[in-house]
Parts: sequence; C-alpha cells; structure tokens
Amino acid sequence: MDTAATPATPRLDLAITGMTCAACAARIEKVLNRLPGVKANVNFAAESARVDFPLGTQPDAIIKAVEKAGYGAHLKNAGTRDAEKRQHAEAYQSEFKRFVIAAALTLPFMLQMVGMLFGAHNLLPLWLQFALATPVQFWIGQRFYVGAWHALRGGAANMDVLVALGTSMAYLYSVVVMMLHLPLHVYFEASATVITLVLLGKVLEMRARAKASSAIESLLQLQPKTATVVRNGARVEINVADLQQKDIFIVRPGDSVPVDGEVLDGDSSVDESLLTGESLPSAKRVGARVYAGTLNQQGLLRCVATGVGEQTALAAIVRLVEDAQGSKAPIQRLADVISGIFVPVVIAIAVATFLGWWLIGGDFTTAMINAVAVLVIACPCALGLATPTAIMVGSGMGARAGILIRNAAALETAGKLTTLVVDKTGTLTEGKPRVTDVIAVGGASEAQVLAIAAALEQGSKHPLAQAVVAYAQERAVTLAGVSSFHSISGKGIQATIGGAVAALGSPAFARQLGYSLPDADITALQHAAKTVIFVAHAGRALGIIAIADRLRPDTPAAIRELLALGVTPVMLTGDNPATAQAIAREAGVTRWQASLLPQDKAAFVTTAQKEGQIIGMAGDGVNDAPALAAADVSFAIGAGADVAIQAADITLMRNDLMSVADAIRLSRATLTKIRQNLFFAFFYNALGIPLAAFGLLNPMIAGAAMALSSVSVVSNALLLKRWRPIQSNQS
Repeated sequence: MDTAATPATPRLDLAITGMTCAACAARIEKVLNRLPGVKANVNFAAESARVDFPLGTQPDAIIKAVEKAGYGAHLKNAGTRDAEKRQHAEAYQSEFKRFVIAAALTLPFMLQMVGMLFGAHNLLPLWLQFALATPVQFWIGQRFYVGAWHALRGGAANMDVLVALGTSMAYLYSVVVMMLHLPLHVYFEASATVITLVLLGKVLEMRARAKASSAIESLLQLQPKTATVVRNGARVEINVADLQQKDIFIVRPGDSVPVDGEVLDGDSSVDESLLTGESLPSAKRVGARVYAGTLNQQGLLRCVATGVGEQTALAAIVRLVEDAQGSKAPIQRLADVISGIFVPVVIAIAVATFLGWWLIGGDFTTAMINAVAVLVIACPCALGLATPTAIMVGSGMGARAGILIRNAAALETAGKLTTLVVDKTGTLTEGKPRVTDVIAVGGASEAQVLAIAAALEQGSKHPLAQAVVAYAQERAVTLAGVSSFHSISGKGIQATIGGAVAALGSPAFARQLGYSLPDADITALQHAAKTVIFVAHAGRALGIIAIADRLRPDTPAAIRELLALGVTPVMLTGDNPATAQAIAREAGVTRWQASLLPQDKAAFVTTAQKEGQIIGMAGDGVNDAPALAAADVSFAIGAGADVAIQAADITLMRNDLMSVADAIRLSRATLTKIRQNLFFAFFYNALGIPLAAFGLLNPMIAGAAMALSSVSVVSNALLLKRWRPIQSNQS
C-alpha cells in the first residue's frame, strides 16, 4: 500500500511546461531525483510533477532544477486551476492557428504530389517551393528547434531533436540542390509536410488529453460560485470562497449545496449521485450532513458550515483524483526505462541507416531520405501516453461512480485480486443494528441489564454499542457513572460502577470470567443471526442482550458478481460462529471465520499473501485497520467523507459491496486499455523504425504515422468513458 507524504517529507505539486514527449518527462524526473533526498514522479499526460522532498530543501531550488533542465515549472494548487485551464486553452488555440497556417502553406505541396500520381511533375517552381517551405520550417517549426535546444542544453534528447534534425536535413539538402542547380530531386515538400503532420498530431493530442482530464473539471463544476448566508438576521449572497466555518447558509430548492455543513432546520432530499454514485436522493433533516456540490431538491434547508474551501468532501475527492491521475502504475516502469533511452538509440539507428545506404548503395540522396524517415517515424510519445492517459480516464470514471482511487498502483492491483476479505458489520450488513431481545437472569430486571450495559457502551462508536445506548434511551433508562474503564480488544469491557466491577462482552468472555449464562437462549439467538452480549455487575451475571443487523439487500448479488469475476469472498468477523454462519449462509459466502480479534484478521491476510494470493480487504477503515493495512488493496465502504478517504487505497462512496465489484471491473477495463496501448506503442516503433531503415517508408508517410500514433493511444484510452458501474440500487 502506498503511503502519503508525512510531515517529515513535505510534498510539492508542480505544473510543468515545455514537455513535448515522454523523454522530456523522463529527463525532468531524472534531474529532480538527483537532488538530495528528493523523490519525484513526473506525469507527461497530466503535465505535472509530484515531488517529495526533505525538510530544509527550498521549493524554489526544485523549480530552478526543472528550469535548468530546460523546462518551466510553477506551484500547482486549487488557486491556480483556473489560470492553468486558461493557459491550456490559449496554448491549444495558438497551436491550432499555427497548424492552420502550416496546412495552408503545405497544401500546394500536397496538390503537387497528387499531380505527380497522374504524371504531372514540377508543378511548383523551386523558388516557390522554397518560399512555402521556409516559414513552415523556421517559423511554424520554431517550437521544435527551441525544444531541441532546451533538451540538448540539459544533456538529453527528446522528440523535438528527432523532428528538428530530420526536417532540417531534408530542407538543407533541398536548399543546396536549388542553390547549386544540381540535377537532383528536392525534398521541400517532405520537410514542410512532416512538420505540419506532427503539429496536427500535437493539436489532436492536446484536445484528447483535455478530454482525458475532464473528470476533475466536472467535479469542480459541481460547487456553486455563490452562497446565501445569514448575516445579522438578513440573507446575503456572497462568494463561496468567502464563506467561513460556522457561517449559517441557506440552500433553496433546486440549488447546489455550497460547502459541507450540518442541517439546522428544514426537511428535504438531496441528490448526491454526482458525488457518491447513489441513484436515490438522500433524506436530509435536522442533524444530517450535507456536502458541497450536491443538489437540493424540494425543501428549504438552513445549515451551519462545517467544512469550507479545501476542507470539503468535494475538495478531498478532487485531491484524491488528482493524486491517482498523477501517480504511476507499476506496469509503466518498462515504458519509462525505454523512453529514457529512446531518442539516443533512434539517432544511432538513423546514423547507421545513413552510413549503410551511402557506403553500400553509394546514393547520398537515398541514404539521407531513409535516415530522415527513421528520425521522423520514431516517437516516444505513444509510450509515454499509453499508461497515464488510461489511468487519468479510469480514475476519473471511478470518481463519477463514487469509486475514489488513491493511486495508480491500487487501480492496477485491484484488477488482479484473487480473494476479497470482508468484515461483517457495516460491510455485508447495513451497519445499523438494533436490540431485539433483553433477557434478565438471576433476579435482575431488564432495566438493570440495560442501565449497566448502556453505561459501559456510552463512550463507544461501535455500531453494536450505539444500538444498546439507543435502546436504553428509548426506554428512558438512567445511565450509571463509570470509572476505571478497561477495554479488552475483541472480547469486551470491564469497568467500575457504583464501587463494584461491571463487565460486558461476548459469551466466551463471560465464561472466561466465570459467569454462568442461559446457554440454550444464547444458542437459539445466535442461530437466528443475532449477536449476543452478556452483562454482569458485582460478581453476578445480570442477563444477555441480543442485537440484529440486517443483511444489505444488495449483498447476495454483490457476492455472486465477485464470484463471477473469479474473486473469492471470505468473511472475517469477531462475532460468534453461529451468527457468522447464519449471515454467511444468507449472503452466499462459503468461506468465513468467526471470533477473530483485529490482529487475527491481519494474520489471515498475511498468511494468504504468503500462499500467493492477492488480497483485498473491505471494511470500515477504522476497526479493521490492521487487516486493511496488510492487504494488497484496501476498500473503505460508505465512509467516504470521513477517515476512509485518507486511510484506504480505494474509498467507495456508495454504501454497498457491489461497488467493490465495480472497482475490480474498472481496474480490469483500465488495465486492458493500458496493455492495448503499450502493445500498440511497442509494435508501432518495432515495425516502423525497421521499415524506415530499409527504405520502405518515405518521410511524409513516416510523419503521418508518428502523428497518428500518439492520437490513437489517447483515443483508445478515451474509450474507457464507455465504462459504466453496475446499478445496484434498484429501490
């Protein structure tokens, strides 16, 4: 499991400018990782860098290192998103205009080539070819020269070097032929057409990459720009950025909730589907929580702000999606290694091609054209885009479905799971247990049993404890004072009440302490899928309490879906065997273990891993922390806005186990696209470079192929937008 940067290792998010291919990203990453204690991850597709650095290192030093390598960098945060969006839009418009001009200047060459197919040669005089090709080469193509210079100055080579070198060779050769009036063919059309086609590829790539990162934009657009607040008894509309914690705000029917808050007054339902993936609106009454970006439906709500700015659940989700999109999957390592050495290897092949054709064939022109074709067809961009674009689209689609993926490694591993360990309470069941039976023994009354039990449980957040307290409150039972409280993990509680020792816990714990209980009643209750706890005080057993937690309606279907995916569900619970067996039977789970302590669950996970299984763990993110930490991938179900966002590898905002199946399906779909992209990128270069070296491709076809390679990889990744989650909420 990936660990986030700790306070001892500060983290910096940078927006990187000037990258033109994966070799650029590899170069920047190499430069940054040379800095003492720095660990950098540069994402070409996202045009960003995530840098963990030691205390004492200044962020300016990291930015200067990037600039020294020939690229631009600036801090990336919520405040810079709008500016970056404008810059990307302006860059796209600028590139598009340059392409239009280049296409207009190149069009006569294209017409000439069509004429040549019908036997018409030399339609354009040499001076006109020179006049058309020169601005394309040095004005439109200036970006390639600048990029190549920056790369070479930084001690590396990138795609710009290949394009600049290849087109310059064709252009300069043609100029020499023209100036010396040599009886040879010129290749002005090759240099101009290659630059135009490469520029077309860049324009299409920029557009496709913008679509790949659209998930974050759609999330950010959920939050309204203004909010209606109550100031001095009057309603005032203010900018959302100015809203502070504890401010009172009003949400009218049809309005989006501006920030996270708690309902003070009102009764409504809120559509949280865009945030959580839940298909049904969520009822909101006094005390309910509301989240920024969700849509209020029919009622007026008056709320108090509990999370504003970067503290909202929506902001946390955006950060999580950005983290996932900026991280690297293990499958990308080979592509990174190849991208780092790709350009020097291609230049060496081009030199060998030139020398081979010239020395063996004796034809300088043919040697030069074939070498140019090698330089032009080679493209590390497809390799660099293959994995991150699929990760960007996959993690974005997950966020829209309420599946929040912490990093690319988790997204990759989820699709490889062989076993899914699940907790019972709150995962297979609804997590809202209720007391069903109270049986007093030894002359005690039901009120006494509840009074002692609720007193011992009143400080606990566990669902079973809260059920006992709620039941006691419904019956107006007075709770006694507690001192010397002591919790025995996985067993129960002991404390002092009224000067005497009180105890509560599992029947096994009662027997360990020497208390006598009505075993027949306990067995009957447990076989009815009820959890039984005992209550004792002053050396005698007072009685037992039975608590039932209903199975989630969608759990059996989710278990069937997991089995269909080839993932074996295993239920691990601290509950007794009889109750566990009843729940497992109802859910369709065939493998289960009961009466487990938290450390026992973690031990099960590690043992299964040693046997070669890839283990996922689905729990509440708190009580099952040891097992969640030990698992290859941890899933937190339904705790999205709280601790689970920070703790789990994958947080499932929907309150059902089917989301785990959805996450596995999404992972497999994303991995399929990554493999397809990598295969295409490797196959393209493995086929294209030899064809060019052996003289079977001219530079113009090579340029078109290079341009289309990157576009096809990104377009293939965009097909992930067709993925849809299983609709498990049918009610």
